[in-house]
Amino acid sequence: MIEISRRSFILGSALALLSYSLLEVNFLLVKKYTILVKGLSPAFDGFTILHLSDLHNKEFGHKQEKLLNLINKQEFHLVAITGDLVDKRNPRVMPGIHLVEKLSHKPVYFVPGNHDWWNGFKFREQLIESGVKILENQAEKFSLNGEHFWVVGVDDPYLGRDNLGQALLNVNDAAPKILLAHAPNIYDAAIKSGIDLVMVGHTHGGQVRLPILGAIVIPGQDLFPKLDYGLFTSGKTSMIINGGLGESVLPIRFNMKPEIVLLTLRTDQ
Repeated sequence: MIEISRRSFILGSALALLSYSLLEVNFLLVKKYTILVKGLSPAFDGFTILHLSDLHNKEFGHKQEKLLNLINKQEFHLVAITGDLVDKRNPRVMPGIHLVEKLSHKPVYFVPGNHDWWNGFKFREQLIESGVKILENQAEKFSLNGEHFWVVGVDDPYLGRDNLGQALLNVNDAAPKILLAHAPNIYDAAIKSGIDLVMVGHTHGGQVRLPILGAIVIPGQDLFPKLDYGLFTSGKTSMIINGGLGESVLPIRFNMKPEIVLLTLRTDQ
């Protein structure tokens, strides 16, 4: 009788965890960071970036209504999308297009991810027509009130398509550099190049995170990977790993809700 009760408890617990994991994929979270940026002009003090990543053609309501309702409640000045709008197993483009079309009232920057390339990045022109600026190993000066910082974008590091040296070729002053990339593999190169802030996705935070231990596995890293989720710093370089909106391989999340990130810049002057 005791053995049957124990088995029932284990089975019931497993089913409860699975049910929660299937439900958590639809719980949206707003994650906020404040980053001190050396040399940032006071004109950008309080400047906020909305960071989105890894939609994987997921839909939050009709034409992303639920997701957009949450976004529209936030205050931000620029949008950064770090890849994987589509999923290679079911590469539907319109969920991502419905999202970016409603964000076009703000500057929107995009760098592609591995799933975008596994689909041939066929939606490039649709993004451009929606007002999105695609950065593939290039940099653009972002100006406000006569001051500026650099938005640098590299092609997907996970597939080895990144070339940070090329991206920095036209950066001709010491203004802060904000790097967009799909995967955190770029971190060491960013540190060596003096990048101030790196914004990436790809990891989904592991999708399943164990208490204390964190993510179990992430493509391109070993078991219990170091660069899995959240804020990392080394010298002047900070990196934010976004937990993403969608899922890959398995449609589950545990202890890692889908999220949008709001990153506020502060000057050290």
